Amino acid sequence: MLRPDGSPLRVLAVDDESALADLLSMALRYEGWEVRTAGDGVEAIRITRELRPDAVVLDVMLPDMDGLTVLGRLRRELPDIPVLFLTARDAVEDRIAGLTAGGDDYVTKPFSLEEVVARLRGLLRRSGAAAARSESVLAVGDLILDEDSHEVSRGGREIHLTATEFELLRYLMRNPRRVLSKAQILDRVWSYDFGGQANVVELYISYLRRKIDAGRSPMIHTRRGAGYLIKPGE
Repeated sequence: MLRPDGSPLRVLAVDDESALADLLSMALRYEGWEVRTAGDGVEAIRITRELRPDAVVLDVMLPDMDGLTVLGRLRRELPDIPVLFLTARDAVEDRIAGLTAGGDDYVTKPFSLEEVVARLRGLLRRSGAAAARSESVLAVGDLILDEDSHEVSRGGREIHLTATEFELLRYLMRNPRRVLSKAQILDRVWSYDFGGQANVVELYISYLRRKIDAGRSPMIHTRRGAGYLIKPGE
């Protein structure tokens, strides 16, 4: 999902638990979005004025003011901005209060990062902040990956990938022209640290190259000592 001008969507995540804010930030950046975090209401309002975000993830309970008050002030700056509330309370009256104040959706703690991302994608799509295009399709040059159907093609020719190859290619394509380290790739694609087995990344990069780049202008590149990136072929 991108803005109509092709730039990344901007999201502000507001939570006074720094560890949770960092996790949210990581998950949202993985979507290719530009993310800023705030730990209280005052900071959230300041960043909103600077960033002009396309959506806000907002904790109801903040140290300096409650989330509903923050929401009211955000609405003065950006009346139509979609807001996803995070709340530890699941009472019906809390939901009604939040939605009456202008919040668009709720996620109750504890929540999965996947649920937050899915809810945000829905809010951004409905708000019209994202460009009108199939959000499940990633494209880098003539390489096309459909996240829903798991179909991959280059130059119109279908490419068959294993599940792990697909996840690795998806991560690369969600971050075009960005160098991704082995540690980042291990964390995202394999979800845990292989320790001394980091060469598994090199192995799967070589598998991908055989299928993506064979006989064509190379798209997958190595930056020695830094990592790997994908960019359109020359």
